[in-house]
Amino acid sequence: MSWLIRAAVAGALLHITPTVILEKRPEAATRLAPGADAFFAREVHLSDPDAHKLHEAVDWSPEDGLLTFYTGKRGANVRVDTPHGPIEVAVGFDPAGAVRGVEITKATVETKPWVLEALRAGLTDAYRGLKPGHTPEGASRVRDKVGQLPAYIAGEIDKGVARALAAYGAFYR
Repeated sequence: MSWLIRAAVAGALLHITPTVILEKRPEAATRLAPGADAFFAREVHLSDPDAHKLHEAVDWSPEDGLLTFYTGKRGANVRVDTPHGPIEVAVGFDPAGAVRGVEITKATVETKPWVLEALRAGLTDAYRGLKPGHTPEGASRVRDKVGQLPAYIAGEIDKGVARALAAYGAFYR
């Protein structure tokens, strides 16, 4: 019985909440790459030096050393891990390499209301036109329009967009 109590305490301390799908990847890919009728997953396995290069650029590298670009025309999905669980950010790029759009495809039960509030405030509009090397500033644009926790989540989404920009700039072309 004591193992059950310990497991319950450990679960509470780890603050694990289930992930919910806000938008399916195929729907996000279709919206981010209008006109594309077929999509392909292009996987890039990062070497240790490449993973380090990405980590140095944006303080992140994929957990398994794998980047996946879903291409119709151009696009990338990036997962952002936060203290409140993962958020998956899909970033679409136009043929010139600029951000066409950003969709949030997954969040946790806990973060979903915060994500939705930030999105309603126009968070993703701030990312259009960014190119690798630019710094996303969506959170600063919605900070006065949302509560404290949605503003925090907007900052985490900024990190996801920054990671997608860095990954796209370094490993896609």
